[in-house]
Amino acid sequence: MAVVAGRSAAELRIAGLSRFSTVDWPGRLVATVFLQGCPWDCRYCHNPDLIDPRGRGSMPWEAVAAFLGERRGLLDGVVFSGGEPTMQRALPDAVARTRELGFDVGLHTGGAYPRVLDAVLPALSWIGLDVKAGADDYARVTGRGPSGRAALRSLDLVLAAQRERAASRHPLDVEVRTTVHPDLIDDTRLGDLGELLADRGVRRWAIQRLRATGSRCGEPASPPLRLDRLPRERFERVEVR
Repeated sequence: MAVVAGRSAAELRIAGLSRFSTVDWPGRLVATVFLQGCPWDCRYCHNPDLIDPRGRGSMPWEAVAAFLGERRGLLDGVVFSGGEPTMQRALPDAVARTRELGFDVGLHTGGAYPRVLDAVLPALSWIGLDVKAGADDYARVTGRGPSGRAALRSLDLVLAAQRERAASRHPLDVEVRTTVHPDLIDDTRLGDLGELLADRGVRRWAIQRLRATGSRCGEPASPPLRLDRLPRERFERVEVR
């Protein structure tokens, strides 16, 4: 487990709070805490207002903690999302405090900061990890240079934790997701990504079709992918959304 010099949850830059969600953690009714800041600039981002890491946030951690204290027994868990939650060094303390309130904790992440992710992994019950492309194609998606190495390092950390905790009383549930933008990835590249994920040990892969509505990129110029080159037989489940 990585040791990260952390900060207090009170320093967390919180962009918003979804008090009741049934979509942010499959099968669970959760509250979702959206954190400010992301190092990447994905063309299909649906939360572009959360990219700027200098944003101070719109609500204090104390307000979130007070809300959660009133929802014990009514919510199944709490998800930290973004932006990119692992960009904030206050995340480990916020996760720990949420666990102390009696909630299971989930995380949405693109894996941009493996050391921070590694620090919070032991406290997580579920993680939705976005793997956007093969390592060599990451810059086309994120707009931020060679970002694939960090993402694949995070993938390996998550899968190792899942294996280690498989028979424990606190298993880690993992969903790997890929958003498909036909201007940025084709059927061949997506199939190759599937092979890479399977080789590394991914069991569940969710493929999310681009939703142009609400996205910063608008309608893609390329036709939708056929999704006929996916190595489905190598996964326990492949879900297309």
